[in-house]
Amino acid sequence: MSLEEVLVPVEGGVQLHTWIFRPDTGSGPFPAITMAHGFAGLKYRGLRAYAERFAQAGFVVAVHDHRNFALSTGEHRGDIDPWQQIADWRRVISYLESGPDVDSTRIGLWGSSYAGGHALVLAATDRRIKAVVSQVPTISGFEQSLRRVPGEQRPLLEERFNQDERAQLSGEPPATQVLNSLDPKVTAAYRSQAVEDFHDLFPLPDGVEDSHVITLRSTRRAQMYEPGQWIERVSPTPLLMVVGSHDTTTPTDLALAAYERAHEPKQLEIFNGGHYDAYVAEFEQTSAAAESWFSRHLAHA
Repeated sequence: MSLEEVLVPVEGGVQLHTWIFRPDTGSGPFPAITMAHGFAGLKYRGLRAYAERFAQAGFVVAVHDHRNFALSTGEHRGDIDPWQQIADWRRVISYLESGPDVDSTRIGLWGSSYAGGHALVLAATDRRIKAVVSQVPTISGFEQSLRRVPGEQRPLLEERFNQDERAQLSGEPPATQVLNSLDPKVTAAYRSQAVEDFHDLFPLPDGVEDSHVITLRSTRRAQMYEPGQWIERVSPTPLLMVVGSHDTTTPTDLALAAYERAHEPKQLEIFNGGHYDAYVAEFEQTSAAAESWFSRHLAHA
């Protein structure tokens, strides 16, 4: 397979740094898959192995980093707006389908974690997508926040949100917070050893900025984000959901309940483990299930 690095232009003059993997056999046009990572996730952390597997199976694969992260550009580093990310992803789909070696009638979409929620929204609203894989997806940002933030801390967090809003009205830049910290005195989006362990498995290459600081308003937006509401509208696009049996980051019960609401064609793949096991310990199962799904629904014209 071959790898090309490109900058995909999106709204506002922003450019998304994107890997394009191409099969090394066949003449095309090929079916294609577009991929993205989750909340503050970078493609360097766990996605390359999926992309290479899909390319070896005969797909052109595009993997991008969201605006404001890594080598993608953007005005506010670490700023996460799910609806802007979805709009940007549509532009990546347009870029991918314009490639001379891509069959624009056979495009699939793979999203994980926060982007697993994006995948549901996109599949429900963009019929250019002919098959979708939603891995360990965000279903309800509100419910996740209730479980993650202790009740006594919620008023304090709400006041930080409001202070940030008032400061921005006065011309201040968006306030920031640490992505993950085990120190309760530090304002952080997560408090998880699993996040630290996962990042340690995938050191970043030289020149790539880490994602350890995000804007505070990113957390407020995440609490307002309800991608599971779109799942009934994914059909008739074939949907594969990949869910961990003991996921506390994007809770297992929320994903299973959402899957029950989805219409056919659909398939559920459950792996044994938590959120981050999908990318490492259970990579063979999760990647094989996705490859099989895409091959079943995209490989033949």
